[in-house]
Amino acid sequence: MSIFKRIRDISAAAVNDLIDKAEDPIKMLNQYLRDMEDDIAEAEIAVAKQIAVEKKLKHKYEEAQEMVDKRGQQAMKALESGNEDLARRALQDKKEHQEKLDDFKTQYDNAKSNADSLRKQLEDMKEEFNKMKNRKDTLVARAESAKAQKKINQTMSGFGKDTGAKGFERMNEKVLQMEAEAEASEDLKNSSRSLDNELDALGSDDVDDELAAMKAQLAAKNKSE
Repeated sequence: MSIFKRIRDISAAAVNDLIDKAEDPIKMLNQYLRDMEDDIAEAEIAVAKQIAVEKKLKHKYEEAQEMVDKRGQQAMKALESGNEDLARRALQDKKEHQEKLDDFKTQYDNAKSNADSLRKQLEDMKEEFNKMKNRKDTLVARAESAKAQKKINQTMSGFGKDTGAKGFERMNEKVLQMEAEAEASEDLKNSSRSLDNELDALGSDDVDDELAAMKAQLAAKNKSE
C-alpha cells in the first residue's frame, strides 16, 4: 500500500468519523424517508410506463387476433361461394396477421411479465417504506429518551460541584460579612448608649441633691411648728 493511499484512507476515516459524530438521528431518519419516497415516486413512473407498454401490446395483440379470426371466416365464406382465389388471398392475409399475432403475443407476454415484476417490486418498496416509518417513530422516541438521559447525566455529574457550589460558598461569605457588619453596628450602638447612660447618671445626681434639699427644708419647717 502506498503512503498516499494510506493517507487518503486515514483522511476518509477521519471525515467519516466526524460525519458520524455530527449526525442527528432524527434528521437523518427523516432524510432517509424522503429519499425512499423519491425512490418510490421514480419507481411508480417506471411501472406506469411499463404498464402503458403492456396495454399497447395487448391492444395490438387483440387486434391481430381479431384479424386472424376475421380472415379465417372470410376465407370460409369465399370458399362456400365458390371463389377459391378470394379464399386463398384471405388465407394469405390471415397468415400475415397470424405472424403479427405471434410476435405481439410474445412481446405482450414479456411486457406483462416485466410489469408484474415491477408492480411486485413497487409493492415491496411501499411495504418496506411503511415499516421504516413505523421504525422511525420508535427510533425517534428512543433518540429523544437517550438525549434526555444524557442531558440529565451531564447535569447530575456537575450538580453542586462547580458553579452552584461556588455560588453558595460566595453567598455564605457574603452573609458572614453582613453578620459581621451588623455585629459591629450593634457594638457602636451599645457604645453610644453607654455614653448616654453616663450623662443621664450625672443628671440624676442633681435631682437627688435637689430632693435632699427639699427634705431638709421640710424637716426644718416641721421643727419650727
